[in-house]
Amino acid sequence: MTTISKKICLVGDFGVGKTSLIRRFVDRQFSDKYLSTVGVKISRKKIDLSEEKSVQLLIWDLEGHTKFKAIAPSYLQGASGAIIVADVTRQETIDNMLERLELFLSVNPKGIAIFALNKADLIDPEKVAKLLENLQENQPDRVIATYSTSAKTGENVDEMFHLMSEKTIE
Repeated sequence: MTTISKKICLVGDFGVGKTSLIRRFVDRQFSDKYLSTVGVKISRKKIDLSEEKSVQLLIWDLEGHTKFKAIAPSYLQGASGAIIVADVTRQETIDNMLERLELFLSVNPKGIAIFALNKADLIDPEKVAKLLENLQENQPDRVIATYSTSAKTGENVDEMFHLMSEKTIE
């Protein structure tokens, strides 16, 4: 079996659930305790795409604070993809998604991205659907998908990481 290693980054404002999404995907765990990521944390997960092919994801969890912009380019360097995460309960985090995408693409012009509207379990499903619809209508070229996610329930977490894995090796 051929294993291809790919670096992906999770970016977004502080407290949107980047670390929780990674823990749900890699460790199958969820915790309500908020732990701020300092700098970057790297996790690994191997995904079998077929009998012949697998992807070793190197998942970079980047801090979400404002000083991030200064250090981001060095962390983002060499990433095949980014998952841009927002918190559905905080509109400003959704408003900042395009800025995060532009920063990622300025470092990785051939990179791909997925938008994740996280914490979907905390608001009315109709409101989540509306937010998704708005983002999908104006979805930039390099964004391959937009998901509503919940690290707590696991909603769309595996699907999102699997799609990213498949698309990074195409």
